[in-house]
Amino acid sequence: MKKIFGAKKNKDPPPSIQDATDRITKRGDTVDEKIKRLDAELARYKEQIKKTRPGPAQEAVKARAMRVLKQRRMYEGQRDMLYNQTYNLDQVAFAAEGLKDAQQTMTAMKAANKELKGMMKTVKLDDIDSMQDEMMDLMDVSHEIQETLGRSYNVPDDIDEEELMGELDALEADMDFESESVPSYLQPDQESELNLPAAPTGHAAVPPHQQQEDDLGLPTVPQASIRT
Repeated sequence: MKKIFGAKKNKDPPPSIQDATDRITKRGDTVDEKIKRLDAELARYKEQIKKTRPGPAQEAVKARAMRVLKQRRMYEGQRDMLYNQTYNLDQVAFAAEGLKDAQQTMTAMKAANKELKGMMKTVKLDDIDSMQDEMMDLMDVSHEIQETLGRSYNVPDDIDEEELMGELDALEADMDFESESVPSYLQPDQESELNLPAAPTGHAAVPPHQQQEDDLGLPTVPQASIRT
């Protein structure tokens, strides 16, 4: 059957925007080269017109120059058209890239949304509230335990502060009375120390009428009575 009707040919894929842009840019470069050659030819004709005298020869050079100018204008129009096509392709490429970025962004957001929904199923607000209430109760119990452990055994909790202040005032009054009952000569001077005599240093001299004693407390024999 394929031999009779012929096989269906596979179509080539359409060119991409980058391929079309490269092709048009290449054509534009070719047109630019042609315009440069025409510019050089026009410069040469301009010099010939300056050198020739007015007449048929000069008119012939001007006619060739006019033909070159027409070609140059045509190529300039083609170059402008190619530049416009390249600009349009660049705009399309920019829009296509923007759509691709938006598509990728949407895909990423959908995946993240699905993941968040799965995580939300495992976390419930009621569980969080109950956990917070339980933590508050545990903190209160811990505070009570700390207060209980830090309670003093010697000081009762039901002591009246006014009663304590009365006892303190009475104690201060007793201390003032005791300080007033002590004689003035027994009270320490706040400005200077008592002028007491200095303590003696070395061995004290024994009066001549008093007999000396040895280490055992017995009277010592005078040196003069000892015979040598």
